[in-house]
Amino acid sequence: MEQSRLDLCVFLFLWFGLHFVHCDLSYSVKEEMKRGSVIGNIAVDLGFEVGTLSIRKARIKTVGRERTYCDVNLRSGELIVSERIDREEQCGEIASCVLNFELLLESPLELHHISLQIQDINDNAPSFPTDFIKLEISESAVKGARYRVNAAHDEDIGPNAVQSYSLKRNNHFVFNIQTTSAGSKYGELILDKELDREERKEIKILLTALDGGSPQRSGTLTIDVTVLDANDNAPVFSQAVYEASLPENSPLKSLIVTVSAMDADDGVNGEVTYGLGRISDKSRKLFSLDRQSGEIFVAGDIDFEDGTRYEMFVEARDSYGLSSDTKVIIRITDVNDNSPAISLISLTNPIPEDVSPGTEVGLINVQDRDFGRNQKVRCAIQQTVPFKLIPSIKNYYSLVTTEKLDRELVSEYNITISATDEGSPPLTSVKVVHISIADINDNPPVFEEQSYSSYVPENNKQGHSLCSVKAHDPDWRQNGTVIYSLLPGEVNGAPVSSYLSVNGDTGLVQSVRSFDYEQFRSFKVYVMARDNGSPPLRSNVTVSVFITDVNDNTPQILYPAPEGNSFMTELVPKAAQGGSLVSKVIAVDGDSGQNAWLSYQIIKSTDPGLFKIDLHSGEIRTQRDISDSDNMKQNIVVAVKDNGQPSLSATCSMFLLISDNLAEVPELKDMAYEDSSSKLTSYLIIALVSVSTFFLTFIIIILGLRFCRRRKPRLLFDGAVAIPSSYLPPNYADVDGTGTLRSTYNYDAYLTTGSRTSDFKFVTSYNDNTLPADQTLRKNPTDFEEVFGDLDVSPEVNR
Repeated sequence: MEQSRLDLCVFLFLWFGLHFVHCDLSYSVKEEMKRGSVIGNIAVDLGFEVGTLSIRKARIKTVGRERTYCDVNLRSGELIVSERIDREEQCGEIASCVLNFELLLESPLELHHISLQIQDINDNAPSFPTDFIKLEISESAVKGARYRVNAAHDEDIGPNAVQSYSLKRNNHFVFNIQTTSAGSKYGELILDKELDREERKEIKILLTALDGGSPQRSGTLTIDVTVLDANDNAPVFSQAVYEASLPENSPLKSLIVTVSAMDADDGVNGEVTYGLGRISDKSRKLFSLDRQSGEIFVAGDIDFEDGTRYEMFVEARDSYGLSSDTKVIIRITDVNDNSPAISLISLTNPIPEDVSPGTEVGLINVQDRDFGRNQKVRCAIQQTVPFKLIPSIKNYYSLVTTEKLDRELVSEYNITISATDEGSPPLTSVKVVHISIADINDNPPVFEEQSYSSYVPENNKQGHSLCSVKAHDPDWRQNGTVIYSLLPGEVNGAPVSSYLSVNGDTGLVQSVRSFDYEQFRSFKVYVMARDNGSPPLRSNVTVSVFITDVNDNTPQILYPAPEGNSFMTELVPKAAQGGSLVSKVIAVDGDSGQNAWLSYQIIKSTDPGLFKIDLHSGEIRTQRDISDSDNMKQNIVVAVKDNGQPSLSATCSMFLLISDNLAEVPELKDMAYEDSSSKLTSYLIIALVSVSTFFLTFIIIILGLRFCRRRKPRLLFDGAVAIPSSYLPPNYADVDGTGTLRSTYNYDAYLTTGSRTSDFKFVTSYNDNTLPADQTLRKNPTDFEEVFGDLDVSPEVNR
């Protein structure tokens, strides 16, 4: 293969904010090279590294032609032949045959013009218009008479075209080449020796045309000469060259031009017929000639883009074989019959949504095969989209973004690009470019609610579902995949994970343990929603957990002590009137709300009609005046019940002593064990009562002295029982309206012998309906003088 690099020029320019390198490269290659033959190395000639062509998506495009004859090897940078190149097909008789190509590179956009000179090879043999011609020459013809013969034609050019003729040796004729004023060549048979019809009527001559190629090719013509009587004049055309203009797409059988030749001879000798002489195969398919009239018609589809100029020779011959020819030139004029062709050269698809405005995402080429004004094209985008076309090199347009993209708003675009030429009428082409927007992780998960609340009953089971949090991420695939988790924290000093768990996929919040309303009633945790992007985005939401009360606590009786724990005795004066307050049952409930609403009820009493208890306050009052016939020892069993579902209850026993004389106190031992389930033996009872009586007497004397000073009777009670206000557990609180600790009472304690069966308690109340101290403890000032001594000291009131 022979090749040469003819020219290399490089210049840089800035156009529409893009940098382009524009170079001209020229190469020369012989026609009919095999596919894959190397023409030159573009990478070397342009000074690129070999890998650059592949990275920048280099490609070759043939200018003005649909077929691509060359390609570039991206690995080696070599320009190679991709299709058969026939110089005669591309350029015909034009001496200089050049194919133009464009080398396009991206990032940045770069366009190089490549011209490829096609060298002729001797691949065509000379040929005559016909293989056989007949000449009729009069025997009277003189020596030197000339007879025209159409020259042979060779589609090759230069040295490969027809160079010489060889006439087979004969006794009468020699051959000579002539050139017309139009520059065309033809041959002449010259009579070198007169003819003698009587000697020879027919002479066969073989004419050979030889080209100058290597190897040399040839073509032959057989000339049959018939010796006749005189025919002295050959036909003569009215013009040496005929020229005509023909619009492309002209209909079949359209008249193009009429050639005309005259013969000066008369009669049969003057009759002229026409024929096509030297003409290419392509022209023979497009044009036809009327042999009698000399009219040339359209015989095929005329396309300006396939050929703009055609040449042929028309021969005029008389009846005796004398002939002449003329040259016919037909020029094709362009008609706007080609719509612009829009080609998508490159496209970045999909486009990341975070590309900045002005980013080039595609390259578009627009070509119109027409000529002149019909070839000028305007290109535009039809709809309103965040893209625009910027003219680049020659017929190239860059597709660039005009504003920031957002996949969550628009995930894809169908961009309609139209190209309109300036012909009359104008023609338009449309191409739709589909562009997808690639997602980036630019949106954090967003919860459906600003905060979540859940109410869960105490004593719940492990795994109890509290609530379900839900967050949405408008991003796509892994960028939109939401994972839930608990943020680290503490609840009552313990890790939040020991109380709750959250399903990472569904957002379901569940309990890990059972909750106790009495320990804590609410707490907050934070749930984080994180997407699976890179880097991940997250958001948090507050989940408030409210524990609701369940009736799981039995009422706790503070006073009197529950049965079996202590023996509590109240002293009731015989003078007590109906409605007098004699005692109060004090109870609390660890629950809350209606579960802590307590109600009191006497379920057992020695005398059911003597005492009553307030349903809500627990105050025990007399229902009537106490009479002498009433039993001095009264036993009351009180049930305290809450308002929960189901209801829980507790009971206590209270012993009341109706007496104005404390001397009767030793008899309390009989009451203490009345209706008791105690299994103590009788001797233990006697011993216990005796010891208790001894110490009780001592304590009563001391108490009497103090009562005298304070002039106020007190209640005696077991030293083991604390003042109710200080006895209340710290997690209990008085709830107004629940019946617990509703009234204010004052209690004083006095240490006795420690016997749990010989304690006394006196209660004073500041309620209006409470029996006054003077009515509760004594009827006359001297009632207790026998036990307590002088009572002249004024009583003190504790408030």
